Amino acid sequence: MANLSSDILAAPHTLEYPYTRSTGPVIGRFLTALRERRIAGVRGSDGRVIVPAVEYDPVTSAALEDFVEVGQSGVVTTWAWVYNPRPKHPLDRPFAWALIRLDGADTAMLHGVDAGDPSRMHTGMRVRVRWRDETSGEIQDIAGFVPEEDVAGAPTPNSETNHHDPVRKIRTPIRLDYTMTAGAAQSRFLRQIANGKIFGQRCPECRKVYVPPRGSCPTCGVATQEEVELGNKGTITTFCIVNIPFAGAAIPIPYVCASVLLDGADVTLFHLVREVPVEEVRMGMRVQAVWVPPEERGPTLESITHFRPAGEPDAKYERYKDRK
Repeated sequence: MANLSSDILAAPHTLEYPYTRSTGPVIGRFLTALRERRIAGVRGSDGRVIVPAVEYDPVTSAALEDFVEVGQSGVVTTWAWVYNPRPKHPLDRPFAWALIRLDGADTAMLHGVDAGDPSRMHTGMRVRVRWRDETSGEIQDIAGFVPEEDVAGAPTPNSETNHHDPVRKIRTPIRLDYTMTAGAAQSRFLRQIANGKIFGQRCPECRKVYVPPRGSCPTCGVATQEEVELGNKGTITTFCIVNIPFAGAAIPIPYVCASVLLDGADVTLFHLVREVPVEEVRMGMRVQAVWVPPEERGPTLESITHFRPAGEPDAKYERYKDRK
C-alpha cells in the first residue's frame, strides 16, 4: 500500500488471466482467412455482407454460412483521434479509431488508422489494410490501416499458410490495472496489521464487530468508530479445497481457503489454511494466524501468511452457525 494522503492508503492492483475459447466454424473461418491475409465476411438473409463475419443473422437469428471474401481497401465512415495511445492499443503512436467499410462489405469494422496526423483524417477517405509480418489467425494480424495513397500496389494473400489447419481456438489475455483506495477505516486496519495486530470496528447500535472494518454497519446504516482489538485465533465456519490449477497460482494444489471467525468478531475473514492435510480441515476447527517476521510486515493482509490449527477442541456449531 502507498500513501494517498497522510491518513488514507492506496495501492495499484492488476487483475490478469489468460482466456481460451473455441472459435466455432464461422469465427474460425474468419480468423483462418486473416492468417492467410484475406478478409472474410458472411452474407445475411437480407443480402448484406457482414464484416467481420458473425455466426447468426442479425435479422432472423438463423445460422450463417454463405462466406464472401471482401476487399482489403475501404472507406472510413466515422473516426476519432487518439492523441495518447494506451499500452494495449494497436499502435504506439497517435492514431485514429475508425469504422471502415471494406469494398464488397455492407457493414463497417472497427480498427486503427495510422494516418500520422489528425488533419489527414476525414469521413469518406480511402484506407488499405496493413498486415503484420507474421500472421497467426487473430484480429491483430491486421496491424492497422493506412491512407490508400500511402501504399503502392495491392497487398497479396499469404499463400504459404493456405494448407494449414483451420483456427479452432484462440487465447486472449485479460488484464485490468486499477488503483484500490482503502478508505479511512481500512487504512487504520491495515496500519495495525503492519504492527502485528488485528482490529475490527463495532456498530454502536447492533454491536456487531466487523473485520476488516467497513467504516459503517451494512445492517444499521450507521458509522462505526469504536475499534476492537481481536485475537489471532478463530474458528473455521466454512471452507473450500482448491484442486484446479490456474495461471499465476503461487501455491501448489490442493490447498484450502476458509472463512475464519476471529474471536470477538461477528463476520469472517477469508484466508488460507495450511500446515494441515486438506482432508482434515473441517467446520468448527480452531485455527490461529501465522505472521511474517516483524521486519517484513506491511499494511497488507499478506503480513498474515495463513492460518494453522490451534490445537484446541472444535467449536460447537451453535457458536458460529449464524456467522458465515
